[in-house]
Amino acid sequence: MTALCLAAAAVTAVTAATAPAAQAHRPNGPAGGGRATPAIVDSTRHGGNSVALTFDDGPNPSDTPRLLEVLREQRVKAVFCLWGDHVEAHPELVRKIVAGGHTLCNHSMHHDDMGAWSEEEVRADLLRTSAAIRRAAPGARIPYFRAPYGSWGKSPEVAAGLGMQPLGWRLAVGDWDPPGTGELVSRLEEGITPGAVVLLHDGGGDRGQTVEAVERIIPRLRSEGWRFDRPARRG
Repeated sequence: MTALCLAAAAVTAVTAATAPAAQAHRPNGPAGGGRATPAIVDSTRHGGNSVALTFDDGPNPSDTPRLLEVLREQRVKAVFCLWGDHVEAHPELVRKIVAGGHTLCNHSMHHDDMGAWSEEEVRADLLRTSAAIRRAAPGARIPYFRAPYGSWGKSPEVAAGLGMQPLGWRLAVGDWDPPGTGELVSRLEEGITPGAVVLLHDGGGDRGQTVEAVERIIPRLRSEGWRFDRPARRG
């Protein structure tokens, strides 16, 4: 599963949105236009031999800047699923992500398991996270939401109501428990299928192996005829 994905998580209920968070909310709309739906997307926009890279749990001052440099050098745009606590700690990195032309995704405020939360609790958390992102990067669009641990509960409906398309994945290579750069490259090469959204991490721990694997895999995939795309606009 996702970010620290197989680890147990304590559920921290959020009972109400703060007034600033509520005031900061405005519909995002899925990337590229159209109305968000509760369907969880896990494919690229254009299908075929295309792949979408997504990165969870940042921003992380140790690894996000290097990852951004790799993506810039390789001319690849990605989706960054932002952990609200890390956004507040490193707002300058959110601005660098936006300046690089990448897409933002709400990944909750504290990375709690939302599976058993009420709609009101989910909505409060998502509003608070989006408000934190927009304080860091005013005017930023946040067209996607990804549930921590892939524990969706009521969050797809709530996210869609807030204009964010739920974003899943087809391939997770287990980089939350770093197995070595070479192993990550092998898992990517063997696991990527046409039109796949791939789950990787730039935060939540030491992600140096992930950055190195991404630097290696992009030119390999390109040489084999793969294209780098964004996730589907909506389900």
